[in-house]
Amino acid sequence: MSGFLPNDPVSNEDMETVLGLIGGQRSRARGIVLRNNGIRQRHYALDRAGNITHTNAQLAAQAVRALEGDGLALSELEVLACGTSSPDQFLPSHAAQVHGELGHAPLEIMSMAGACCSGMHALKSAYLHVASGMARNAVATGSELTGPMMRAGNFEQETERYRELEQDPIIGFEKEFLRWMLSDGAAAVLLEAAPRGPLSLRLEWIESRSFANELDVCMYSGGDKDAEGRFQGWKNYVPQDLASRSIFTMKQDVKLLSRNIVPIGVRYLREVFERRKLDPARVDHMLVHYSSMFFRDKLHDEMVGQGIGIPLDKWFVNLPQVGNVGSASIFLQLRDLLAGGLVKKGQHVLLMVPESARFSYAFALLTAV
Repeated sequence: MSGFLPNDPVSNEDMETVLGLIGGQRSRARGIVLRNNGIRQRHYALDRAGNITHTNAQLAAQAVRALEGDGLALSELEVLACGTSSPDQFLPSHAAQVHGELGHAPLEIMSMAGACCSGMHALKSAYLHVASGMARNAVATGSELTGPMMRAGNFEQETERYRELEQDPIIGFEKEFLRWMLSDGAAAVLLEAAPRGPLSLRLEWIESRSFANELDVCMYSGGDKDAEGRFQGWKNYVPQDLASRSIFTMKQDVKLLSRNIVPIGVRYLREVFERRKLDPARVDHMLVHYSSMFFRDKLHDEMVGQGIGIPLDKWFVNLPQVGNVGSASIFLQLRDLLAGGLVKKGQHVLLMVPESARFSYAFALLTAV
């Protein structure tokens, strides 16, 4: 288990120094979002002038390199599964670029597209390769490079369009919301058939489910919603709209998020508990990837209401210190939980990852051995 967070941490007060001011004005939304999300610092693959210091592939490669040691050489890796919501390019695939950065022996690669669950999907792919005997080992990564997407220059043309329409010159809350939520970094997980070192985690099961059949697009990039709320991909827009409507920045339908992300996820988690015959009392550590501390109590209360409550003193969180690193967040939590010496042999660790893109969820149960 390893992680990589680029550059020095950026405090709430310094965010606009790095990301820049939209229209030369301080954000009205920033204070509201930060007050609710509870994040105190985060990392960007940007220098103080806003220049990119690392690609997404380089971030992931750094995390993979940190796995080397204790008898493991990168040249021995057989499978590389990489998840991200913010690849450096459409083609080649993200995993191919990570492999290129690593530069060691040929291996099998898989790229998992999506949002926060893409890291867990990579984990499941890696797990299945090893569990089936198709590979001796596999590495799963989650990595994000969203900081460059949140730089002020990406919003300037849209700001100008609002001025021309004599509307508020500040980008609407829903389009600016994610500027203060997301950050950069990577994490990697090594999977093998046998334990390594004094403490390992056995993956008991991993499950995921999409609810796109029930719910509309909520978080998106490379598209936008029209006046009727219908989602349109970037190919439906003329070139001048791509910049003026900030099509390639990440956006969030905040109302849709707040109505659905907690109850749908807990409903599915209850189904998994029942099917797996897992007593919530057997969970010793609960790790949840939530984008904001705002959701912690809501999630806890909903779990209690649906009969699967886990006491908050069993919940481990590093969001305030690390920030929201999307697909890498759950692995960074697991890394920090282990580094803190909080896990004892025989204990069970539950992972929960909600994804608001079009509402997917992934869960896993681990046992310390």
